[in-house]
Amino acid sequence: MAALAAGAGTALVTALTTEAWQSASAGVAALWRRVLPERADAVESELDATRHDLLDARHAEDEETPAELAAEWQGRIRRLLIAHPEAADALRELLVPPQAQAPAAPTITQHATASGDSRVYQAGRDLHLGDPR
Repeated sequence: MAALAAGAGTALVTALTTEAWQSASAGVAALWRRVLPERADAVESELDATRHDLLDARHAEDEETPAELAAEWQGRIRRLLIAHPEAADALRELLVPPQAQAPAAPTITQHATASGDSRVYQAGRDLHLGDPR
């Protein structure tokens, strides 16, 4: 649980400084809302405050604040997991970025009609015609 909380806290603080901050914040708030609904509003406010603190720290070139905030969130998440171990799977799902999930294989459909003396050449990838020199 501690390793999961540590990874989640660090990932959360990192995500709060990127374009994915709203998605990360909403995911963590939703997790709290499922497990501890009475704390969800406070957690949302804390996430907003954390984001503002991180942006201020970045502007001030403060390298210690992000680590401190990551440690705070690691502790919050660890305590949540200790009290509600059933939340671990949902937390793991939050940690898998969308691009890390296997993309669906593309579907390629080709149609061709030839008439008379014409020829049709089709390829799903590179097609080289003629002398390879």
